Amino acid sequence: MNEWRIMLDLFREARLAMFENWGRSLLSMIGIAVGIAAVMTVDTVSIGGKAFVMKELETFGLKSVWVYRAQSNKDPHKRTRSGTGINNNDLVALQGDCCPSVKLISPIVTPNGRPPIVQVGNRYSNAQVTGVNTDFITINNDQLRIGRGLREVEVRNRRPVAIIGETVLSHLFPGISNPVGRSLRISSREYQVIGVLRSKSRDLLASIGSAGGDVNNRVLIGYPLVQALNGNDDISYIQAEAASVETAEAATEQIKGVLSRRYHGVFEYESSTLASYIDTTDNILGGVTIIGIIAASSALIVGAIGVAGIMSTAVAERTREIGIRAAVGAHRDHIMVQFIAESVFICLIGGLMGLAVGVLIGFILNFFTGFPLFPGIGGVSIALGVSILVGLIAGYLPARRAAQMKPVDALRDS
Repeated sequence: MNEWRIMLDLFREARLAMFENWGRSLLSMIGIAVGIAAVMTVDTVSIGGKAFVMKELETFGLKSVWVYRAQSNKDPHKRTRSGTGINNNDLVALQGDCCPSVKLISPIVTPNGRPPIVQVGNRYSNAQVTGVNTDFITINNDQLRIGRGLREVEVRNRRPVAIIGETVLSHLFPGISNPVGRSLRISSREYQVIGVLRSKSRDLLASIGSAGGDVNNRVLIGYPLVQALNGNDDISYIQAEAASVETAEAATEQIKGVLSRRYHGVFEYESSTLASYIDTTDNILGGVTIIGIIAASSALIVGAIGVAGIMSTAVAERTREIGIRAAVGAHRDHIMVQFIAESVFICLIGGLMGLAVGVLIGFILNFFTGFPLFPGIGGVSIALGVSILVGLIAGYLPARRAAQMKPVDALRDS
């Protein structure tokens, strides 16, 4: 109990000593605050940037996988066959019980050669026409703003119905918010609009050339209709939804295995998963964050040096106090605790100031950019932990020097 009382008295004296030299203490606090605010800002921007990128990646469907024919054979002596290496019969085989890691599957058929003309009267659109089945909207994480999706009977019987994106709507039906029931023409054939896809944002991915053009500038129709335009039953590639993100790689291997067995290795297949893109994004942003935190920590180091400096000055100015304490029997550990506690108080208050500034910067950036730039619990905890650690490190050597002073020397030097 006495030991606890002694510790409380030491903390109280450390606090009083800190406020007695409030000018120097405040400057040291500001130095620590700047360092913590810099680290917090980097962490906040990292979290917000990751959330923003993840939001755009989600527009592909988090469990999406793609399987397609490899464009070149590894064996130069193997005869190259034409075609996509996937057709309707393969799709039937893949829709069986062959692939337990696959939840949903859709063929993707794109027009061969020149893109088909999409028009309404004298208005034209350069929309991407894609042939899909009824599961595609779910797999691709699409949502309908109005209307409905494709029905199985419509796909099977090649009924001319279409789902359009918001960009197509603005080009072909200006001033009309609900075009359901209206008609458009694709390669001289009339199609009825049955739905409009909700707008998606891939601005960041588009800026680095990874989004494949305007995601809202597309027309979805039944894949047999595009095959009829192409004059064959080829499927450009397969897009599927894995049972979970963890089984995405297994899903691609199962699909490729079925296709390879059906063609006895004549075609080679490649695959990609959104999970792999997510991992790559995490690695890149994680590396950038580490570099940024290391750079921002330089300000924290400067602040720590400042704290160490004022603590050394405090020890030099208070040698008489130290000598008297030691002379009346104060333990060296108690003297160390008092000076370290003073250093920790300075750094902790500075850390809280930096934390407040970092949060404020996050809100300001969020206001001007619209990005979700808010600090995470981990970042806040680390900031406070680092503040205490800096206080311990910065105060240790001056406190140790104070504790090792001999009473006679301390009183004489004072």
